[in-house]
Amino acid sequence: MWYICAMGLKGLAFFAVFLTIAQASVPASGQANDADAANWQTPPAAASSGAAPPASGGSSAGSPTGKTECSGGPCEDQQPRMIVTLPAPTPAQWSWHDRILWAAGVVLAIEGLSAIWLTLSALRKIERLLVSAEGAAAAAEAAAEAALLNAKAIVDAERPWLLITVEPSLRVENSFTVMATNRGRTPATIVATAERIKIVVDETHLPTPPEYGEPAAPRVPIILLPGEATAIKSFCREEGKGICETEERFKRVANWEEKAFIYGKIVYKDLIAPRDRQLHETAWCCWYIHGRQKSGLVIAGPPEYNLHT
Repeated sequence: MWYICAMGLKGLAFFAVFLTIAQASVPASGQANDADAANWQTPPAAASSGAAPPASGGSSAGSPTGKTECSGGPCEDQQPRMIVTLPAPTPAQWSWHDRILWAAGVVLAIEGLSAIWLTLSALRKIERLLVSAEGAAAAAEAAAEAALLNAKAIVDAERPWLLITVEPSLRVENSFTVMATNRGRTPATIVATAERIKIVVDETHLPTPPEYGEPAAPRVPIILLPGEATAIKSFCREEGKGICETEERFKRVANWEEKAFIYGKIVYKDLIAPRDRQLHETAWCCWYIHGRQKSGLVIAGPPEYNLHT
């Protein structure tokens, strides 16, 4: 863009010089035309001035024949020639009208160059302002994103978080309880729960995504304050046979040829978040280990079965 403006500036400068030369050459060209007209009109005027041409035979007045001879014979009558030389015309001086026109052209050219220079300066200033404005906008956007992330971090730190643990029963041997504990800083209300049991070769054969079925709401609303816990699922050794359809399958589970997975999810509500962000979910998955004398229940499963939202 600056290159185009510079070329336009040079073109205007050449135009101004050309205009000045053209206006200065107008009187001179008029004088030359007047001189040529005078040269073309002078011979007829001179011919009609009454000057008598010299006699062709004046130089041979004493000759008896009255004619000159050329190469031993008579010459033909020659036409008279007349050459008129006029004095050089005096150069005409510029009139006040021509001087004013020339001065006006120069002033207009200077004003045009000044306007172009001012326009270029304004464009440079505008470009610098745009660059600074873009930098300020980028800085403001980065600051806004940082503030949003900080606000989200504060909200996430203050919201409830339900975490799942497995605890052995102190009263019944080989009995276990899946516990949900509020590790956040605000209360949480459990809205619904869902659970399933699947027997597969290993955890890679579990369905993806997890199949929970329709979550069911608890009979009594459960509100967990920060630090409180509640039982979600209880399981004991005697129930190991009940999860297997046949005796053969139970033997495969007991011999660790297949694995029994108990998994589910908890839907709970955040009481301080906006309405569109109040619901959260905690998924959990446990592997039931059936030993010869004792059993175990531990957290296991792929990442899709142990998510927190």
